[in-house]
Amino acid sequence: MAGEFVLEADGDMLRFFARIADEMVERLGIDRAEAVARINDAWAEVEFEPYPDLVCHEPPGYWALELYYDEVRSWSPLADRSDWEARPLPPAHSPAWTLPRTG
Repeated sequence: MAGEFVLEADGDMLRFFARIADEMVERLGIDRAEAVARINDAWAEVEFEPYPDLVCHEPPGYWALELYYDEVRSWSPLADRSDWEARPLPPAHSPAWTLPRTG
């Protein structure tokens, strides 16, 4: 996990971000590099409190969908997401990309 996130946060918050990335990989089928880049990009300007920051009031699965899709139409694990629009990726040259792409 070291070096994945460029966010200013304590160790417990970094572990929370890692769980969000895990959820994105598992639920959305993206590679870890993309998941981490999306988290870094979305929250680059956020100042986090020590764990548990306010974002911890929602579970990692919530943030996985919220950070990936433009609009979450249903929170049901059985929802058909085949026509949902993903948010654009961070630019290739962005500092949000801290891991090499595998996919």
